[in-house]
Formats: sequence, C-alpha cells, structure tokens
Amino acid sequence: MESHDDLSEFLTSRRAKLTPTQAGLPDFGGRRRVPGLRREEVALLAGMSAEYYKRLERGNATGVSEAVIDGVSRALQLDGAEHAHLSELVRTVSAGAHPQRRKSPPKTQLTAGMQQTIDAMSTVPVFVQNGRLDFVAANRLGRALFSEMLDTPRPPANAARFVFLDPKARTFYQDWEGNTRQIVAILRAEAGRSPYDRNLSDLVGELSTRSDLFRRLWGAHDVREHRTGLKSIHHPVVGDLDLTYQGMDLASDRGLQMLVFSAEPGSPSQDRLQLLANLAETDASLPDPTHS
Repeated sequence: MESHDDLSEFLTSRRAKLTPTQAGLPDFGGRRRVPGLRREEVALLAGMSAEYYKRLERGNATGVSEAVIDGVSRALQLDGAEHAHLSELVRTVSAGAHPQRRKSPPKTQLTAGMQQTIDAMSTVPVFVQNGRLDFVAANRLGRALFSEMLDTPRPPANAARFVFLDPKARTFYQDWEGNTRQIVAILRAEAGRSPYDRNLSDLVGELSTRSDLFRRLWGAHDVREHRTGLKSIHHPVVGDLDLTYQGMDLASDRGLQMLVFSAEPGSPSQDRLQLLANLAETDASLPDPTHS
C-alpha cells in the first residue's frame, strides 16, 4: 500500500463527495468538470493557498502541521474517523520509510489475565480481534455465537475473509451488504494506522484478487471506527439475533479490541441468546476458549 497514493486518493474521494451547496459555497451553475468541490474551493474553505492544497492532494505532506490537517478536515467536513485517518496518512508520508518509526505489528494473542477476565463474563458473548480483524480470543459464549466464522481450515479466523469469501456469511449476517461496507471501512482505517503491516497488505491483496466487491469498496476510501452498533445475525442453531455491541480497546493488550454483545432485556433475542449460552455450557464438543 503506497502511502503517497493513499493520501492523494483519500483526499480526492472526500472532495468528490461534497457539493458546493453542502460546503456553504455559492453555486453559479454551469458545467463542473469534477464531481464535488474543486481543489481551489477546498483551499478557500481550509484557509490556505490553492497551490499548497494541490501539493497536499498530490501526496506531498512535507511540513504539514496539525493546523493544516484541522483546516482540511473542516473544509471536507470529515468525521472523527476520517480526521484520524487523514492524520495517520500525513504522518506516514512525512515520516517516510524509516524502520525505527514503524509501529509494531498487530498482536495475535491475549494475555492470560485478560483471557481469565473474559472467561468470567459468562452471560454475554465476548470476542477479541486485532486491527486487521483476525480472531484473537473469545469466551465460550463468544465462540458459540461466531461458530460459523471460527469454523475455518485456515487459522486465524478473519472477519474480512469470512464476510467476502465464505458463502455462509451471506446467511449469517442478515445485513450482509452493510457488513461488507463496514469491514472494508475498518480495514481502511487500520491501513492508515499500520501502513507497514505485511500481513494486512497480503490480506488486502488476497481479497482484492478474489472479490470484485471488496476491490470496488476498497477503492472508495471510506473509513470508520468499530465502537458501537447493532448486529443482526442468523445463528444456525438458535435462529435470528439482534444484538448491540460495544467495542473497547484493551489497555493491557494494546492493539486489541474487545467486542461485547448483548440483547435487549425481555426480547426474543435475549431468550435465544440464553438458549445459546445453555447449549454452550453443556456442549462438550465446543472448543475451550482458554486453549485458543
């Protein structure tokens, strides 16, 4: 993944999505040669010269300050995830390819103390993943909930590989298309944070080769964080489940995120989740999460 190109393409894609009316600029009509805002209009809104912004959009981030990033973010109306992604792209381009400045690769294992903690959370499914969406750990109920994803001959299980390459994902996720967009946007954000992660680059290359949909969505340069939301899934044993999730970064295991799922009290989903918990406790064939 070439950082200069990523920066250029990200800014171009955000500019194309914003109309003069949305940006608060007068629209004098006539034919516009580009979709969305012109570079000169972004520069005006960001409070900088047109030539400076053009250099930035070409991938030249030398000497770009936080104030400039803030100005461009305001001009392009970036949300929090997009602003953070722009900052990471600028930082990577500015730093160059100095090995000493590269971040450590994402973790692939949970500490024993944290595994003990999630095992104790027996009434809710808990799933732990790294930035490139590799499965790292889960409690027993988490393993039962995501049994379709974890049933893979190629460890570690990976949420992106499951969604785009495993036919079971289309049944498992009731909003499969929405999940494809979310997955790609999460990986895009991770690519900005970890541009030198070879395993991430290999994953993106594999998915781009094997999935036309992934390749198209990757080219959109959308980014997002994975903090909270609703997952509607069809579990092969207990049926439909509508679950809210909360994503939390683990301070004791940096680079890992814990997802905790729950159902609305008194809902059919809660009854089905409790049934799944009962089955998970009595199913001796279910893998022990402490030996993941």
